[in-house]
Amino acid sequence: MRQPTRWESKTQADPQHSHWYVERFRTMAAAGKDLAGEARLVDAMVGRGARILDAGCGPGRIGGHLATLGHEVVGVDVDPVLIAAADEDHPGPTWLVGDLAELDLPAVGQPEPFDLVVCAGNVMTFLAPGTEVEVLRRMGAHTRDEGRVVVGFGAGRGYAFEAFFADVDAAGLRLDAVFSTWDLRPFGPRAEFLVAVLARAA
Repeated sequence: MRQPTRWESKTQADPQHSHWYVERFRTMAAAGKDLAGEARLVDAMVGRGARILDAGCGPGRIGGHLATLGHEVVGVDVDPVLIAAADEDHPGPTWLVGDLAELDLPAVGQPEPFDLVVCAGNVMTFLAPGTEVEVLRRMGAHTRDEGRVVVGFGAGRGYAFEAFFADVDAAGLRLDAVFSTWDLRPFGPRAEFLVAVLARAA
């Protein structure tokens, strides 16, 4: 039996949480807040018309912006409420409901690998406990030979940066670069956030 993710446990305890989350970002977008920082970095890392997987896409904030820049985007999230919002607010990409620990896009008609996988928004801290290595492995497996995986999440959320680095190795990936923000500020021992650029190990 599939283990529920931390996000699913949260939404089961509070069925309105997903709807609140959707409206929070809709409100920020309407107010003109800058919600595209992650997408700007991803766009700079790939060529025009790249194929990008938004892993843990939520209501489509990042993948939707990347699609407007001409990229081919597939977004996956475990929460059907968030996927419905992504489909409504950001038509164009392919939005799919799915658990990243069971990610198998060829099985659902998406056989082509990706130039880049982005996993932002603290998604790694909302996975089912103990599935982090498998999620990293599956994200790497969905990239092209020279593809990359970009992961971002904050400190103090139950997933230590040191544990993440160990899981990267266990998943057969290598750490190419690490920063403390999406605008590439240096990472150090006091960093409160991590942005890691990963690739499949040789």
